[in-house]
Amino acid sequence: MHHSVSEPGSVQEWVEDVGDKALRGLMAWLSEAYFRVETSGMENIPQSGPVILVANHSGAWALDGFILNEVLDRDLPRPVDIMASSLVFKFPVVASTARKAGIFENDPTVGLDRLAAGRAVGLFPEGFAGVRKPFRQRYRLRTFSTGFAVTAMRAGAPVVPVSIVGAEEAYPKLGEVDFLAQLTGLPYFPVTTLLPLPSKWLISFGEPIPAPVRPDSFAERAAAARLLCDEAQATVQKMVDRDRARRTSPFH
Repeated sequence: MHHSVSEPGSVQEWVEDVGDKALRGLMAWLSEAYFRVETSGMENIPQSGPVILVANHSGAWALDGFILNEVLDRDLPRPVDIMASSLVFKFPVVASTARKAGIFENDPTVGLDRLAAGRAVGLFPEGFAGVRKPFRQRYRLRTFSTGFAVTAMRAGAPVVPVSIVGAEEAYPKLGEVDFLAQLTGLPYFPVTTLLPLPSKWLISFGEPIPAPVRPDSFAERAAAARLLCDEAQATVQKMVDRDRARRTSPFH
């Protein structure tokens, strides 16, 4: 009697497939029913051509990246590839889901190849500094890295500022546990709630900021990139402040 032999990796693929469906279903439920995400200004995202979306980063466990991806995937006609920390790809099921959703690992060129192919790229220029800040400093943006601005000039891509309000209250960062960070290999291990709190989320997309023509000299390019970066950060901060004032409370 012939016994079929499972192909190597088939169990892992099945686990990843089940996990992928469960995680995507969870993100959809969180965005629609739990956080009741409201979006505005999505029409500001160009329908074609290269574009970079830059958003503020917040909340102890950086849930905002997955929620932003879910909202864009659901409501935007074109795909957006979101750049994430390499930590996301250390967890098999999360990594599989991320790749299928177009999330890609931190790239020194900030997705230049994708932009050159006319794609849209999303990122969080604050990096870990954004999610690591204490709750008392919530929604105070940390300095944006200029990498996206350098890439925007090289690709001729406009920059769309994105404001995310709600993530700080969903996972408020109250402290850190150093030994757990060392044990898990994470940059930091936050003290926060076990499950996310049902905060009200507002995600806004601002008008595109055109990338300047790339100067010839290095010094001029560096200065132009810094100006573009600062303008994007200032715009996102204004949008965040505006949207915070729109909520009657963090949970309504």
